[in-house]
Amino acid sequence: MNVNRRVVVVERPRYIVPTANCFRLEQAPVPQVGEGQLRLRTLWLSLDVMLYARVKRVSADAEPVNLGDVMVGPTVGRVEESRHPDYKAGELLSGFWGWQGYGISEGRRLRKLDFGLKQPSHALSAYGTSAFGAYVALTELAPPLAGETVVVGTAIGGLGQIAGQIAKIKGCRVVGIAGGTEKCRIAVERLGYDACVDHRARDFVEQLRAACGKGVDVFVDTIGGRALDAVVPLLNKDARIAACGLMATPHFGEAAYSGKYQSSMSLLNEIINRRLQVRGLVVFDHLRHCLEPFHREMTAWIDSGRIKLIEDIVVGLEQAPDAFQGLFEGRNRGKLLVKIAD
Repeated sequence: MNVNRRVVVVERPRYIVPTANCFRLEQAPVPQVGEGQLRLRTLWLSLDVMLYARVKRVSADAEPVNLGDVMVGPTVGRVEESRHPDYKAGELLSGFWGWQGYGISEGRRLRKLDFGLKQPSHALSAYGTSAFGAYVALTELAPPLAGETVVVGTAIGGLGQIAGQIAKIKGCRVVGIAGGTEKCRIAVERLGYDACVDHRARDFVEQLRAACGKGVDVFVDTIGGRALDAVVPLLNKDARIAACGLMATPHFGEAAYSGKYQSSMSLLNEIINRRLQVRGLVVFDHLRHCLEPFHREMTAWIDSGRIKLIEDIVVGLEQAPDAFQGLFEGRNRGKLLVKIAD
């Protein structure tokens, strides 16, 4: 009870993706609560691709974690002790205090989880950043119409699994892209995709074309690379792209590719000729006006069984570095979470 186990960043990635050697598990005293502060016992961590920029220092929008500091990330925890007027012991909160058993907060950037969660992990899966990103992509950035074809990258990932199911709720034909036949099977059998194509297959392009017989109207792109190369020729006039991630870029471990649309000028030509709409996703831009309807609709969809969740759970703080590496290697099956405590 007097020890705070925490994972700190000890080096920048030696290779392209963050590997487990970037982190070290260490022990420190449990932090004490000062006036206006609260101490949180961490229950769950969310491992997300967006954290790459915090380790690698590749984004002007994301402040990197300093060497020797606790690795940051979305968290869920319970208030253990509070000297803050807005929070009391026992409350369940989500925040960003990172990969450690206990965190201290001054009450900022915390969310009270008092909106009827089925279980605490849902705050990071069904109601987390990835799910919110999927909601924004299909309600704000590239809303589909009933009967249209929607293609979703990383079909069973944290964002993709929610995006695919929202598109089905909206009456669309939904085609997923995933890395491996097992992931494709899960997408179709458990999440209700109409089809799913393995982007590692030699005939991936032909399979995708066959699955999208009427072309593609909306592409929720979380991959880039070969997937984007394959989708662009299938886009219908006035198609929309929600650019949500770049898992297949060389920065994330895929060997450099020489696809037709690697040239930005070629892609711009297709945008003009096909009258495409391309919008980038930064979830924080949409919190103020989308968070309340997102919570309301997601709760209704889960309660009615129209949204099903796939959570890939590893147990123990010490497992976080290896699990984070596995995220970039495609090892996860669903939203990747780490359970720290009950």
